[in-house]
Amino acid sequence: MNDVRSMNRRRFMTLTGSTLAMLGGGRALAQGQDGRIRIDPTAFQPIPIAITGFVPGSPSDGDVGNGVTQVITNNLKRSGLFAPIDQAAFIERISNIDVAPQFQNWKTLNAQALVTGRMTRQSDGRLKAEFRLWDVVSGQQLAGQQYFTSPEYWRRIAHIISDQIYERMTGEKGYFDSRVVFVDESGPKERRVKRLAMMDQDGANVRYLTRGSDLVLTPRFSPNSQEITYMEFGQGDPKVYLFNIETGQREIVGNFPGMTFAPRFSPDGQRVIMSLQQGGNSNLFVMDLRSRSTTRLTDTPAIDTSPSYSPDGTRICFESDRGGRSQIYVMAAGGGQAQRISFSKDDTNASYSTPVWSPKGDYIAFTRQGGGQFSIGVMKPDGSGERLLTSGFHNEGPTFSPNGRVLMFFRDPGGNGGPSLYSVDISGRNELKVPTPGFASDPAWSPLLSSTAG
Repeated sequence: MNDVRSMNRRRFMTLTGSTLAMLGGGRALAQGQDGRIRIDPTAFQPIPIAITGFVPGSPSDGDVGNGVTQVITNNLKRSGLFAPIDQAAFIERISNIDVAPQFQNWKTLNAQALVTGRMTRQSDGRLKAEFRLWDVVSGQQLAGQQYFTSPEYWRRIAHIISDQIYERMTGEKGYFDSRVVFVDESGPKERRVKRLAMMDQDGANVRYLTRGSDLVLTPRFSPNSQEITYMEFGQGDPKVYLFNIETGQREIVGNFPGMTFAPRFSPDGQRVIMSLQQGGNSNLFVMDLRSRSTTRLTDTPAIDTSPSYSPDGTRICFESDRGGRSQIYVMAAGGGQAQRISFSKDDTNASYSTPVWSPKGDYIAFTRQGGGQFSIGVMKPDGSGERLLTSGFHNEGPTFSPNGRVLMFFRDPGGNGGPSLYSVDISGRNELKVPTPGFASDPAWSPLLSSTAG
């Protein structure tokens, strides 16, 4: 409905800081002793969950209540960990969330968890959102919270509630209250216009950040989620820019003699690491954004590019052809000896590119090319445990969700078509197309907004 504009946490909403009173009792047994999902990577089945319509505090609150219900339902379903039950099958109609549900009605539907909620417009115009999460087997309330926000931000409230449910049920942080920056592509293939665009992780609230007069590539979020760094190819050599998505202001990171590629922020947001071409080779450089001083990290006659920091900032993974074919290497953040970690066991001619470190630090995602296929996969930082998640004609550019559970990437089918965005769980399940207005490529996922804003 309304565009979600950039805002810090204080402008967006007020959290009450108090959990809604627990109405149930007993011990949670639906998924485990603590009520959390036990995910078996070999035989996992999504958890049946019932999400009731958010009760309107007044007749005029009906539409927003329905909207919040639908967003939560879509979020949990798209995660692949939950199977929302069709509301048409519901036996009980919830009209008062302060009264405990009749749990036998929900056991009959095989629901293991139940979500109830209420949306009420306050006298000052704000919306009050309340929800409760129930363990149907034990009758215990697992979570409950209330929020106040301006009406135009109702979608963010739905995402935050989705994250609360996800975290309580899985033990992991959610990823729904986040955004994705990407390259929007339009027009005929030979004259493709590429604009920098941003959207909610579910494809809503698309906002264009550039006009498309110059070519834009490799957008990446800052850890504070308010800034983006990207490369723009206008007149002359490509330049690396910083773009503030709250103010719309942009500035050049630095003027370098030659072409700069693949900029990315350090975990503390104080530095930008990038690849700088010099003659036929390229090396990695890091710039301190406060002093604007630049440090060279590699010095080889090869092409070193696509650097990505580990979440603790101590190491860097990057792509290099120093061994004759593009592979993934890891080295200390300050430079020094680099260790190759990509070794395909089934295709010795395979090449690896676009590495990116998981926010949890447990995996490095990559694009692997071999046998006429482009695959998206993950491996541990020491190169062990390589797992290909999806393969196709042209898949590229993985980016992790804030909790490290999901990857987004783009796929180009070739021909007269164009690229589209897809997501896939790090287990290789639940591959989904991400809705965008047109063709889209090179996605980058933001940190979780509700934990990084203001």
